[in-house]
Amino acid sequence: MAFWSVREELSRVSRLRRSYYELLRDDLDQFILDYALVNSYQRFLNNGVPYPFVEKRELKPRARIPGIEHKYQNTFLVIFVEDTVPARFKKYIRFFNLNRTTKTNLIQSKELPLPDNFDRNQKYIDSAHFYDLIKMLLPVDYALLIQRDPGSHLTNRYMLSHFHVRIDWPIAEAAENLAQSLRYISKDLYEKGDQYAETAQKKFFEYYGVPVMVGGRRTAAIVAAQYLKQIPCISTVYVGSSEARALIRISERGASKSILTLLTEAEILQVCNNHSMALPTFNRNYVITREGNRSVCILQVSYAYTNYARPPDDGKLREINPDVNWLTVGQEHILPKPHVFKYPPLPVSLIYS
Repeated sequence: MAFWSVREELSRVSRLRRSYYELLRDDLDQFILDYALVNSYQRFLNNGVPYPFVEKRELKPRARIPGIEHKYQNTFLVIFVEDTVPARFKKYIRFFNLNRTTKTNLIQSKELPLPDNFDRNQKYIDSAHFYDLIKMLLPVDYALLIQRDPGSHLTNRYMLSHFHVRIDWPIAEAAENLAQSLRYISKDLYEKGDQYAETAQKKFFEYYGVPVMVGGRRTAAIVAAQYLKQIPCISTVYVGSSEARALIRISERGASKSILTLLTEAEILQVCNNHSMALPTFNRNYVITREGNRSVCILQVSYAYTNYARPPDDGKLREINPDVNWLTVGQEHILPKPHVFKYPPLPVSLIYS
């Protein structure tokens, strides 16, 4: 049972909002992909440090990721909600007047290089300078919240409403909420004992495609994604980690990871042959840069849920089996360079090849 309504179940006014949200999200996807991966790569180069490419085995479900922090990798957490987050959610998602994106609050935040000509309309996503503001705010701690302006009514204006947003919902409660929805428990996380509760919490991390005991931002991202299911609309959480070197994106479609990868000439020729594409076209639209005789491209992996990570058809309670996978690799694509308009993602099969 989905927590959000599909298009066919929406009123016409809500369909319009959904269409607008998805259009804006397409743009935000491109910006964050660029910031998370291409800009990070450039930072490594500018500092004379080789880029630490992610090994493809790290993209397998339940893979162990080396716990090394890379200081030139851009890190961030962005929450983009289709509707307005209700005020009652402030208990666990900390967005107050104190951290609204007003000029006064931004000036008081000493670490922000706010320009003298700052315009308060910059916080609206349809502003020409919105991405200048978000780029300035992305490096600050905690999360950014983008949501529908509650005063916009039928126009559905979206804005970066709050910065320094903290996610304070306990992991145990998030895991309990997920386990309830999947019918592994009826009420309480500890109803079947401590060991069972620990397994449920480990499976919560697996459900969102991150290792157990990961760093703060990724934990905050998956907790936020689970908490936002209480609002009957779609939302998207973007998180970048200095350990994972990946853009993790969690939406109503599930989780995906995008990384920079190196492709050999033979691999690229194979992709071109599979998609009837000329090599110069591929190089122009999909290759970020060259490293020796290999090309730097963006690989996106979208994960699919197994039956163990879906509510059972009969709705009956069941037992958690810690040994079975909750995620599989759903689709793999080589993405066009950020902001390339004309060319689509190209399906590939690299992780298990």
